Amino acid sequence: QVKFVESGGGSVQPGGSLRLSCTGSGFLFPSYLMRWYRQAPGKERELVASLTAEGYTSVYADSVKGRFTISRDNSKDTVYLQMNDLNIEDTAVYTCNARHLRMGLEYSGSGIQVTVSS
Repeated sequence: QVKFVESGGGSVQPGGSLRLSCTGSGFLFPSYLMRWYRQAPGKERELVASLTAEGYTSVYADSVKGRFTISRDNSKDTVYLQMNDLNIEDTAVYTCNARHLRMGLEYSGSGIQVTVSS
């Protein structure tokens, strides 16, 4: 059974930082591309960042480049999203996603709320 444990969300003031964590189980985590999505109320889901299975290549949405960093620890089956210099537009539910590119398998967590407000 595939499961994700997401943590690190919460409320923060503009300019603050948060670090999201997502630990997966029930699948071979080191073989999966890992991604963070977010969705704000009334907006479409946005791909925030992705990181290849080996952790060598990352891609970011233009809206977060230079502020967010995705990383992973395959020994802990965990992906992270370090978010710095947060602004109100970063408020959303953040969800981790695992995709096996060759097999076409994909799994997602339930999401975690991040709220940026003054």
